[in-house]
Amino acid sequence: MATAETKANCKREIAVEVPADIVSQQTESVIQKLQKAARLPGFRRGKVPASVIRQRFAEEIKSEVVEALVPRWFRQEAEKQGLIPVSQPRVSDLHVELGEPLRFTATFEVLPEIEVAGYKELRVEKADTAVSEPEVDDSLNHLREQHATFLVGEDRPLQDGDFAQVSFEGRPQGAEAKPVNVDDVMVEIGGANTLAEFTANLRGARPGEQRAFDVSYAADFSDQRLAGKTLSYTVSVKAIKQKQLPELDDAFAKELGTFASLEELRQKVRESLEHEKQHAAERASKEKIVDELVKQHEFEVPESLVEHQIDLRLERGLRALAAQGMRPEDMKRMDFARLRAGQREAAVQEVKASLLLDRIAQAENIEVSDQEIEQEIAALAEQTKQPAEAVRARLTREGALDRIRNRLRHDKALDFLYRRSA
Repeated sequence: MATAETKANCKREIAVEVPADIVSQQTESVIQKLQKAARLPGFRRGKVPASVIRQRFAEEIKSEVVEALVPRWFRQEAEKQGLIPVSQPRVSDLHVELGEPLRFTATFEVLPEIEVAGYKELRVEKADTAVSEPEVDDSLNHLREQHATFLVGEDRPLQDGDFAQVSFEGRPQGAEAKPVNVDDVMVEIGGANTLAEFTANLRGARPGEQRAFDVSYAADFSDQRLAGKTLSYTVSVKAIKQKQLPELDDAFAKELGTFASLEELRQKVRESLEHEKQHAAERASKEKIVDELVKQHEFEVPESLVEHQIDLRLERGLRALAAQGMRPEDMKRMDFARLRAGQREAAVQEVKASLLLDRIAQAENIEVSDQEIEQEIAALAEQTKQPAEAVRARLTREGALDRIRNRLRHDKALDFLYRRSA
């Protein structure tokens, strides 16, 4: 027997009563299991009377009965009422006594009822994806920069525009961290990507000279290993070098690959830029579509889904910090309560977008075929350099295949909206 109550748009509460005879059957099953395993003084294994088991293991018996019956009856009653929980139930008002019905109240979340409207009328302005000749020139010059050579210059003081070939050691102040040692690196004096302290202290130095100075890094410095720290540097200048760019001609084009001429290289660069612009424009348009879709539909979202999305966002962020070199001990000192609060708004928007795209996929009969799942598995296998069978087995164990199917389905729904918005 069960009764249900709607607490909010996404919250439900079920009061469940498990009949006494079911409770008794489960109790006897637990007692029999304990009888087989119990080791008590004065009794042979498997020969402990049920009455002794009841007395000595009363709390353990109750606990096992609850663990066996509550989840099963909760699922049964939720299914009977057509409710699909998206969160683990919070059990309260638990009553379990020998010979009596087991009663409990389960509070949980379900997906909100959403009526999606107006999505076929969504329109977004598309960005201009035309590629100009100056843009092609910039890309070609970037290729020249990548293939630049450095020639040893004369023995004179360093000046802006020079490249100093240096080695250095950087020692963190007031910390136990190991010093940073670099044996050979090029530093452009006055360069846009060169720290101002390096330019100021190396300007005027000659090959063979050594300079010592401090650099204080901002708290939001891009390299998390250095952010907020002050390092004392000792820099040795090995040589002055001048950058020499290759000529932009047919010979340069041939060196880069299978290009017969500079014009063929220009055409390839133009096509690549067009592809990048079109991809960026499509991504920006889809983001606008999702933003507008969410803005047009106001509804409550399950807190459990929001918390899960915050977890995913934080996990991605921590992986990025680890890739930048942040140490685990530094991560542990982070204010995770503040970080979670900072991720909440974006997480709510992402959950809403996911639910709306799911409803649109249902309305438009958008599905993902098994062949599309296999293609995704093959792509993952290629990325991870693993056999497709191994990747499929791992995804199956982790329950990730349904997540992949849902993601692909949402992507197809968004593609549908994008095509209509043209």
